[in-house]
Amino acid sequence: MEYIMAFVEPITIKEAIDNVHKKNYLLPAIQREFVWSTYQIERLFDSLMRDYPISSFLFWEVERENISNYQFYEFVREYHERDNTHNPKASINGESGITAILDGQQRLTSLYIGLKGTYSYKLPRKRWDNNSAFPKRKLYLNLISPSKDNDLVYDFRFLTESESQHANEDNFWFPVGKILDLEKPVEINKYLIKKQLLTLKECKSEFANDTLYKLWEIIHKNKSINFFLEKDESLDKVLNIFIRINSGGTQLNYSDLLLSIATAQWKEKDAREEITSFVDEINTIGDGYNINKDFVLKSCLVLSGFKDIAFKVDNFNQENMQIIEDKWEGITKSIRAAFILLSNYGYHRDTLTSNNAIIPIAAYLYLIDSPDNFPESNKYKHDRDLIFKWLVMVLLKRTFSGQPDNILRPIREVINKSEGQFPFDEIINKLKGSTKSISFDDDEIDNLLYYQYGQSYTYSVLAFIYPSLDFKNKFHQDHIFPKKLFTAKRLRKHGIKDEDIEFYLDNYNYLANLQLLEGIPNQEKSGKDFKSWLLETYPNEEDRKVYMQRHYIPDVDLSLENFRQFIVEREKLITAEFKKLL
Repeated sequence: MEYIMAFVEPITIKEAIDNVHKKNYLLPAIQREFVWSTYQIERLFDSLMRDYPISSFLFWEVERENISNYQFYEFVREYHERDNTHNPKASINGESGITAILDGQQRLTSLYIGLKGTYSYKLPRKRWDNNSAFPKRKLYLNLISPSKDNDLVYDFRFLTESESQHANEDNFWFPVGKILDLEKPVEINKYLIKKQLLTLKECKSEFANDTLYKLWEIIHKNKSINFFLEKDESLDKVLNIFIRINSGGTQLNYSDLLLSIATAQWKEKDAREEITSFVDEINTIGDGYNINKDFVLKSCLVLSGFKDIAFKVDNFNQENMQIIEDKWEGITKSIRAAFILLSNYGYHRDTLTSNNAIIPIAAYLYLIDSPDNFPESNKYKHDRDLIFKWLVMVLLKRTFSGQPDNILRPIREVINKSEGQFPFDEIINKLKGSTKSISFDDDEIDNLLYYQYGQSYTYSVLAFIYPSLDFKNKFHQDHIFPKKLFTAKRLRKHGIKDEDIEFYLDNYNYLANLQLLEGIPNQEKSGKDFKSWLLETYPNEEDRKVYMQRHYIPDVDLSLENFRQFIVEREKLITAEFKKLL
């Protein structure tokens, strides 16, 4: 294959950023989305400051009359880890052609965000649905001290505006984007004087002077954007170049490559637009999920009935892509119904420990054409119960860990032969004796007792022993004996002997002291003494017995002093229930 490719005179970063900003540079639909972290961006700017080469770029020149044949996207500028990860579609209505980026998108986007944009990532230990967990950050450069990171020389950091104001003898944060406003070298000197940076100690003022001049040079003066220009306008040829560039040991996610191929081969729909928007839709169902395009592409292969469901280029050939496009509406309907069903079971992104476990459920719903009332109608209650039991078992057995294809194929085979209901027993029998057996032995059942409060698998264990609950109501994991009581100091205050305290502290967080409780009763219970709360909430003895039976509460003294016997007896009740169910 011959490529019409030419090396073109290098340009400055300022020129490249101007072209991005004016939408002269765009991204073809075959490109993946932006995936770099703030640290990768900081390293890129550090490399430029140290005169390290940042590799050449490959641009694709598309003439005006051919632009309408393709779909193009703009660069991301205000990146937000939750709300803005997708590139906006480009509106092409100019009188000249455009330049599309085939290789170098991550670097060019990083430069654009660093100089003109923002980056919002989630703070640790904050909820995903908390808007304040994603503060807006810009790129700054410390003008008076080098980086403390051994791999870096210059201290580039993404900071919030308030963080950037914390100047001291070691920090003066310069907003990197401001360098675009300092068009002439003399303006650098004026800035240093205005900010009194030349009045600092000699070593600090010299560092500030050298650093800011160096930044100015790499943006305005150095022609560090070296690129080749591809002029052949055949998408097949361009896709071939793209595959060769991005499948040779780079960091390109393989599913990005496959999505690029699908995008180029779908006839009626825009594969990239359809798949990314569908991912966003699923992730907002109920309390939210965490699927990605890998999951959707794998589901497409499984639900479309292809014999080979591996992630490889050969399976994304033109014939298969046409089949997936034709079946897209049915595939998405089934996946959507599966996640609505999951939400009704009380699952969400933190408790669904394997996304791949949902593919067989979607395959079954695809087979029966996903009735709209499946998640609600009494007609399908038995089916829903079978699916729920199967789901919990495969999650707890980690059935889909390792190579999921090896388990998806035999399960799909069973599902395709099913008639009348979800083939729970048939799947169990199909996998019996294999390394992916879904059966539990006594040791595995005993080990279920050792899941702790807040662990992702704990919800599945608890939900399994509450088959009569309506999970559409919000249920919380609750410490039966309140968590706040379990410190050595408080236990001694309640008269617990020192020789027993270790047992209390070792066991309060495990399954035997946990229950599922609806949100409001859980808030009302809060840190109350369990025995007192029980008598207060269920003054009627019959009601109290119903509660105790539903939650596997043993008929023993329920005071804190009797915690050891309570744990031992409740473990027996829970284990017996597991053995009955499993």
